[in-house]
Amino acid sequence: MDVNPMEIVEAENDSNAEKEKEKKKSRLNTYVAIAVALLATFIGVCKVKDDNIVQAMQQAQANRIDDWGLYQARNIRTEIAQATIAQLELQALSQPKDIRQAYQKKIAYYQELSDRENKKKLEEKAKAENDQKTYDQLNFHDDQFDLADASLAIAISLFALTSLTQKRWLFGIAMVPTAFGVLMGLAGLLNWGIHPDALTNLLSDSSLTQPPSTLISVDDRTEATSLNRTL
Repeated sequence: MDVNPMEIVEAENDSNAEKEKEKKKSRLNTYVAIAVALLATFIGVCKVKDDNIVQAMQQAQANRIDDWGLYQARNIRTEIAQATIAQLELQALSQPKDIRQAYQKKIAYYQELSDRENKKKLEEKAKAENDQKTYDQLNFHDDQFDLADASLAIAISLFALTSLTQKRWLFGIAMVPTAFGVLMGLAGLLNWGIHPDALTNLLSDSSLTQPPSTLISVDDRTEATSLNRTL
């Protein structure tokens, strides 16, 4: 039986092409595996910092509510003291001079109480406003971690498609959300001032918007109630 040299060469070429194809596939899968492993580690680190930020936000929110509650209590005490002073001053006008001195002592006592409560009220207001600033600063970094988490989740999905389809251009596309996610994650970890306001507002405020037709003013409700009572 004669052996055709050309067939041997073609078989060797096919074998070499198949080996080269498998080598490229293995190399691409290696890149994908390394990228996914690094991103998963980075997401875990960001998750720890983000959880701590969320806890601090909850604490700042609770402090703000408490401080505003104390502010309202101090304000009520101040108003009561001022009303008591006005009442005592009016009552003192109709009293004999020897009794007015006792009224003046009471008026001085309530005036001191009013000044003290007003001072404490302003202190509570300053604390509440500072708590709000703290909450806003923490929320700034929480938004960074949220964007990082979403971007890196998209990137990992694209890497999975890359490994499945063996399309190298998909790997390049996956690097876009990867770069953005890593940038936002580093911004949150290192306290950078990077914050895409337009994207954040789009993702956070869209679900809170109500159609104008569903909004009913207080005046409209009052008129409707009056009409029902009339009927």
